[in-house]
Amino acid sequence: MKTIISTTKAPAAIGPYSQAVEFNGMIFTSGMIPINPATGELVTGSIEEQAKQAIGNLAALLSESGSDVDKVIKTTVFIKDMNDFAKVNEVYSSFFKKDCPARSCVEVARLPKDVLIEIEAIAYK
Repeated sequence: MKTIISTTKAPAAIGPYSQAVEFNGMIFTSGMIPINPATGELVTGSIEEQAKQAIGNLAALLSESGSDVDKVIKTTVFIKDMNDFAKVNEVYSSFFKKDCPARSCVEVARLPKDVLIEIEAIAYK
C-alpha cells in the first residue's frame, strides 16, 4: 500500500503530483526545486544558493517522511548547465557526507520556473 507524504517544510506541489510517496518502507520523492517553503518564493541567484535550497528542501521532505539523507539510495540531479557540475558537487557533498548514494546528473534544456537545479531521491525509512 502506498502512502502519500506531504509537508509544509518543503515546497508544495505545483502540479498534479505528490511531494513524495512511501511504498513498502521506500520513499520516492518528486523533484525539489529551490523554493523557500516558508515564503513560497523562488530562491534566485547562484547555482550554489539554488542547490543549497533545493537539497535542503529534499532533506526536509525526507525527514518528514521518517527518513533522512543518510538513508538515500539514489538521487537524480537535473542541472541547467553542466559547467556548474563542480559547484553543485560542492554543495551536494555538504549534505551527503559519507557513503554517498548512487547518482545521475544530467543537463536539461529547461526546468520548472526556469530554476538552475532540481533534485529527486529514493530512500528507505
